[in-house]
Amino acid sequence: MSGLMSISEVNRMPYEQFISIFGNVVEHCSLCAAAVWCQRPFSDVSQLHEAMSTFLDQQPLAGKEGVLRLHPDLAGKLAQSRGLTSDSAKEQTSAGLFDMTEKERQTMNNLNQEYKEKYGFPFVICARENKKEAILKGLETRLKNNSEEEALTGVAEVKKICRLRLLDIVDPSSSTKSAL
Repeated sequence: MSGLMSISEVNRMPYEQFISIFGNVVEHCSLCAAAVWCQRPFSDVSQLHEAMSTFLDQQPLAGKEGVLRLHPDLAGKLAQSRGLTSDSAKEQTSAGLFDMTEKERQTMNNLNQEYKEKYGFPFVICARENKKEAILKGLETRLKNNSEEEALTGVAEVKKICRLRLLDIVDPSSSTKSAL
């Protein structure tokens, strides 16, 4: 696959380059990339994703909430001012969040506000796996969760986002496993 790096290239990367390339696969959380760098060599992109997922899972509840706070509001002020990371902008565009009607935008803003007031972190969903209608419905539904449930649900969505971002960088067919 053209433009994607092999897992062997990933495994040879010095620390600084690894952080530069993988520091935003978990939104604004280069700590995740820093924590897994020392676990190289990875046999494939799935093992790299598993290492990042394990790092997220091992965080205490406050750490999980902190990771969620690093994410922007969906279709929020950063999106409107073009202040999103390129990854987030691409993901929100693919979900149709830049093509909302004024009524949809207002509903999204109101639900985002209610969500942040209730949980203390923004609503996170894997936008690339959803469209705006499903995202709005997800916001309404997840407002019924308790705080711990919602932090765990949000982190599960972060792991989906992470997996897709890794697949944008690393060739999923590359492996260091020897052929049998």
